[in-house]
Amino acid sequence: MANITAAEVNKLRKSTGAGMMDCKKALVEADGDFELAIEVLRKQGQKVAAKRADRDSSEGAVIAKVNDDATKGVIVSLNCETDFVAKNDTYVAMATQIAEIALSTSSKEELLAADFNGISVQDKLTEQTGVIGEKIEIGDYRTMEAPFVGSYIHAGNKIAVLTGLSKNVDGAEEAAKNVSMQAAAMNPVALNEEGVDQTTIDKEIEIAKDQLRQEGKPEEMLDNIAKGKIKRFFKDNTLVNQDYIKDNKMSISAYVKSVDSDLKVVSFERVALG
Repeated sequence: MANITAAEVNKLRKSTGAGMMDCKKALVEADGDFELAIEVLRKQGQKVAAKRADRDSSEGAVIAKVNDDATKGVIVSLNCETDFVAKNDTYVAMATQIAEIALSTSSKEELLAADFNGISVQDKLTEQTGVIGEKIEIGDYRTMEAPFVGSYIHAGNKIAVLTGLSKNVDGAEEAAKNVSMQAAAMNPVALNEEGVDQTTIDKEIEIAKDQLRQEGKPEEMLDNIAKGKIKRFFKDNTLVNQDYIKDNKMSISAYVKSVDSDLKVVSFERVALG
């Protein structure tokens, strides 16, 4: 049996994040072989992952990242089982590193196969499932490309938003952040009227008509009144038409035009836990 030193145990702990006793046991099982010990810990993670596969992983950290020239952004949610784990600095740091890696990928599958310090992201998640003892997985994955992309992460890493603008101008970064904060707070259903699916529109029309019937309005008036209510729905629930929360005298569309007369919001992505 190999003589396992405290330095070797500490090295494995720093590399994997596993507990000291787990690292020592893995090194003993691997007869002192460092790489084999990592495999031992990973297999332990696979066993834990299999046992916890049906667990709910609705907690976690949602991270938004933008590339250096602000033309591409990504949102990744790293999900776990408890808020206690989600708030851990090491966990958030891992989520942030995975989001950085995601900037050079175009799908969740590509991200899971990407390199994370010598192993795949998927293997890292499996390893950390064993270390932490909770189900850990990539939940949501969104990417965006635009002439200018900005981001916002709400306090606690529970909500992250990307906003795409029509061009890169002076003030674009602040504008994109403010619009992203708006989307985080107000949770619009779409960018504009055209982005609202017909099923949602039909549902809102029926809700409006039912309310009008309860108010005793004549049947022949319902269609016209309901159309007015749908316009109000668009104003309240589509991002560019919403009142700007920092100045409700203007819409989001008007706000970005105050930064540059030709500036428009062309896209947004919002990911929230729970």
